[in-house]
Amino acid sequence: MDPNSNSPIVVLKGVDSDTILPIWVGAFEANAIALEIEKVVPQRPMTHDLIRNLIAEIGYRVQRVIINDLRDNTFYAQIELADSEGRIVKLDSRPSDAIALALRSDCAIFADQQVLDISAATTASDAVFDSDAPPTREEWPDLID
Repeated sequence: MDPNSNSPIVVLKGVDSDTILPIWVGAFEANAIALEIEKVVPQRPMTHDLIRNLIAEIGYRVQRVIINDLRDNTFYAQIELADSEGRIVKLDSRPSDAIALALRSDCAIFADQQVLDISAATTASDAVFDSDAPPTREEWPDLID
C-alpha cells in the first residue's frame, strides 16, 4: 500500500536483476491479483478467470504480457495471444488486468526498457501520488528488499 495515498501497489521485479517497476492499481484489481498469488479459489469464476477461460475456448493462449508505455503517470500494457498456428493478436490493457490474467495463465510479464527508464527517472517530487505514479527505489526499501 502506498502510505501517501493508501492505494495498492504491484511491484514487479526482474527475474535476473534488481530492476523493479512499481505500478499503482485499483483495489478490485489488487484483490484479483492477490487472490491468484495466494491461490485462493473463489466459489464462482472472477472476471479474469472468465477472460482466461474464454481465451482458451476460442483456441488461443496468453503468450505474454508487456508493460509497454508510461505517459502522464499512466501505465499501459498489451496482452499477446497466440493461436495454435502461432499467429499473434495483441490487446490493449490496463497493466493491473494484464497482470491478473498473466498470473492465471502462467505466462511471462515483460516491461519495455523505456518504461523502466521513465519510471526510474521519476522522483517523489515529480510524482503525483495517485493510482499511476511510480516511486523511486529509495522510497520503498523495505518493500523491495
